[in-house]
Amino acid sequence: MDLAAFTSVSPGDLVRISGTDLRHGSWEHSAFVPSPLPRVPPALTSRTYRAVADARAALAALDSTARRLPNPRIFRRPALQAEAQSTSALEGTYAPLSEVLTADEDRPPNLDLREVLNYVRMGDTAFGWIEAGQPVSVGMLEELQALLVQGTRAESAASGALRGHQVVVGRRADADPRAIPVHAARFVPSPPGPDLRINLQQLLDWMTDDEVSWEIDPVVASAMAHYQFETLHPFHDGNGRIGRFIIVVHLLLQGVLAEPTLTVSPWFEVRRSEYYDRLLAVSTGGDWDAYIKFFAMGLGASAESTHRRMGALVEVQASLKERIRGSALRADTAHALVDFAITRASFTVRAVERGLGISYGRANTLVNQLVQLGVLAPVEERASAVNRRFFAPAVFDVLVSDPGS
Repeated sequence: MDLAAFTSVSPGDLVRISGTDLRHGSWEHSAFVPSPLPRVPPALTSRTYRAVADARAALAALDSTARRLPNPRIFRRPALQAEAQSTSALEGTYAPLSEVLTADEDRPPNLDLREVLNYVRMGDTAFGWIEAGQPVSVGMLEELQALLVQGTRAESAASGALRGHQVVVGRRADADPRAIPVHAARFVPSPPGPDLRINLQQLLDWMTDDEVSWEIDPVVASAMAHYQFETLHPFHDGNGRIGRFIIVVHLLLQGVLAEPTLTVSPWFEVRRSEYYDRLLAVSTGGDWDAYIKFFAMGLGASAESTHRRMGALVEVQASLKERIRGSALRADTAHALVDFAITRASFTVRAVERGLGISYGRANTLVNQLVQLGVLAPVEERASAVNRRFFAPAVFDVLVSDPGS
């Protein structure tokens, strides 16, 4: 890490660390420990406040539309799946969204898909806990991190706990090729130990502090909380994905969103270099203004694209139900299966049986009837009857399309 880049206005401290490298022997360096977040907003320019206001308006429009829908919860999983694919890509794990949507969640064909689908499972679990009134705690985050890495290359004895060893983030382009990782690193986050747990708990307390909520705009507060989590880097793996997930959680806790349908990572994925640069510039030079403006622009654009996708799904939902009304089918379960096909981009007959609470025979008949109507289709034409998967092509097309178009 380039220690000379850190200035007197850096919002934290450089602390000495040391260790031993197998090739180079003993070393000494410094890690960056961020100061506790302030209870008032940092100084921001008028341009940044305009970006924040635009983001608030976009989030309000998204939330207003979701609140007016009969069942906004059916759009939660599509948002989670899109977020899972993009947030994993930001961390170097890429799986095409089409494969994510059609994969067997219980038996993913490879470790990359397992890693992406774990994010969906983690999100489902977290939102369930939050709805049940469970407070966001360090222990909750540890459990979520364990779910995120379960069955992947990153799973280890350290999973499900704050890291117990020093880590480094990235490598500087100008670093000496012979330099040891800690010296060549782009960033060296807080050392492990009791202070890391205390600082993470302070962040979670800050996120739910009424005084902070009163003093700091929710978009600004979400940006600050995201920076703090990424800078603490509390886990051995999954920090980026959990940190971006916390953005949506924070907006839920602040009442900005009533339903977690927001997908934030696609925008940041396209701009990953600037994203990382803006985070680092806060640590080195206290440049909150440029970072918060960037973050607010991303949040606003993400809310608008999520809003467009939600609108397109509503139109598809209405169109498919109209097709059913124009057929000989009259069962309410046929309409319920359309909603289920939005919630689950691909599914088996057994999943329909469980999801709709009907017999397997009735579920099988209903799926086949909607296939005949062209509402559903098998994922693979020649797939075996065992665990055969189905999807709604019209829904699938919306989910894989660019919502910005």
